[in-house]
Amino acid sequence: MPRHFFVFGLLLGFTSVARAQAPTIGNCTVLPADNIWNTPIDQLPVSPNSSTYVNTIGATTGVHADFGSGLWDGGPIGIPFITVPGTQTKYPVSFYYADESDPGPYAVPLNAPIEGGSASTGDRHAISIDVDHCILYELYAAFPQAASWQAGSGAIYNLLSDNLRVATWTSADAAGLPIFPGLVRYDEIAAGEIRHALRFTVPQTQKAYVWPARHYASSLTGAQYPPMGVRFRLRPDFDISSFSPANQIILKALKKYGMMIADNGSSWFVSGAPDSRWNNDELHDLGRVHGSDFQVVDVSGLMISPDSGQAQQSTVTPPPPPPPTPISVTISPTQATVRINKTQLFTATVQNSTNKAVTWKVNGVTGGTAQYGYISSLGRYMAPSSVPGAVVTVTAVSVADPTKSASAAVTVVRR
Repeated sequence: MPRHFFVFGLLLGFTSVARAQAPTIGNCTVLPADNIWNTPIDQLPVSPNSSTYVNTIGATTGVHADFGSGLWDGGPIGIPFITVPGTQTKYPVSFYYADESDPGPYAVPLNAPIEGGSASTGDRHAISIDVDHCILYELYAAFPQAASWQAGSGAIYNLLSDNLRVATWTSADAAGLPIFPGLVRYDEIAAGEIRHALRFTVPQTQKAYVWPARHYASSLTGAQYPPMGVRFRLRPDFDISSFSPANQIILKALKKYGMMIADNGSSWFVSGAPDSRWNNDELHDLGRVHGSDFQVVDVSGLMISPDSGQAQQSTVTPPPPPPPTPISVTISPTQATVRINKTQLFTATVQNSTNKAVTWKVNGVTGGTAQYGYISSLGRYMAPSSVPGAVVTVTAVSVADPTKSASAAVTVVRR
């Protein structure tokens, strides 16, 4: 894919979320758990620039998995990497953009895999991870020599640190970001989860960058062009059920962690590492996901320092449940006239409780008395054999909450 370009004399820069578990490589975390790469963004609001950026990149263009199994044009499909022990020999590197590259030396074996293969005329990224010291080495336009490397640019990262590169500096990537933390790795698919944002490319970017990016690679100033580092996520309501299990893992990550613009290239090209276990036909099916299925989110509210990738973390606490609706009791009828020795059926309804039982009382006595009449457990009242000297009150009391009741007034008459 097309490479970002550098204008040597114009390298002028502009100046509530759940905690995640950091991904790992060997015994190392791939950046701290609180790093912006590893921070979920599924709860962030949609940016007002979302539709504009999506349309510029291509609303109807499908996602392309820029990785897979086998070879393409003689090279592996994707951006390869290699893990090395702490004893790996470090080699000097001569850089074309030395003023924005970490001088090294670099623990990148001279036979390390190169993006596109040894004969590639493309980006030729070479990536090595010292898994004993948790140091990431990345080279762009890398060419091995007899006992050294030649490269366009390079960067060294402590995977246990949130530190960003110097503002306006490139890395081995156009946005000044590390490449490896944004790659889709098959080992993550095998483990059942991707726990970080992904790296992707777009054809045209703005002459600007946003946190955590550190560098731009464009002369375009139009507001319709997205800056480097802009974060996208797959819409929460996008239905992934028809995709393969492997693709669903990728799509879930795009919903939860999203993806960052890291380079100029083809529209919606998502980066990953080559692996013989990838099913290229399955990966091609990701093309059913289109640009219009993505949203832009603004992560600036998570920034603690512009020079650090550390992100604000918070436990996403669901809103407290609404207080339960109080139990209430109604009685029917609410008034009745009953002849002596005759009966009247009362019914009680208990609302907002699974326990519908009531206790029946007559003038405050459960079951009633001979003077005022009796009432059964089913609410059938029997008037006394003589007219009492006062109005009779029939009450239904909730068993679930005895403070809740309803009453009816009964007038007992001789005939």
